[in-house]
Amino acid sequence: MASRQSGQGQIVLLRGINIGPRNRIAMPALREALEDVGFEDVRSYVQSGNVVLSSKTKPEQTARKVERVVAEAFGLEIPVIVRTRAEVARVAKLDPLGKVAKEPKRYQVTFLSAKLGAAAVKKLEEAAAPTERFAVHGREVYAWHPAGVARSKLWALLAGDKLGVTATSRNWTTVTKLLELAGN
Repeated sequence: MASRQSGQGQIVLLRGINIGPRNRIAMPALREALEDVGFEDVRSYVQSGNVVLSSKTKPEQTARKVERVVAEAFGLEIPVIVRTRAEVARVAKLDPLGKVAKEPKRYQVTFLSAKLGAAAVKKLEEAAAPTERFAVHGREVYAWHPAGVARSKLWALLAGDKLGVTATSRNWTTVTKLLELAGN
């Protein structure tokens, strides 16, 4: 596909949409709303709020702009985290749990709005089951849930709002697919 990119490739992660009956946003409508405000090369992946686009603004500015668009177009207050393609490439390259995390759907990366404080990391340590592993690197938490996330206290903490920062998680399959969609 030919690219008209005039800005940098960015990966936009909307927190908590299209999970159950609340916070429903159709991806075609979201793509259209983002294009209408000037974002280019807008593509989405699955229904859980993953968008790749091109923007001339910094990731933090893109996040605020997407939050405004979602509020105005869909009437929803949805936190948004944005990373550049280069940042997500570093996340994928680092892959600190790759040697133990053999099932991509049970290997999660939680993207944070800011680095975690020591108290939040201690909460994660206390929540992790003996078989689970996690690694905190900058504004990301990598977590391996070999028994799945359904009963995981670690997952519940990462997916909730008790860390003191905005957080949204994606499984390893989604992380690598978004990186692929973002291109070079």
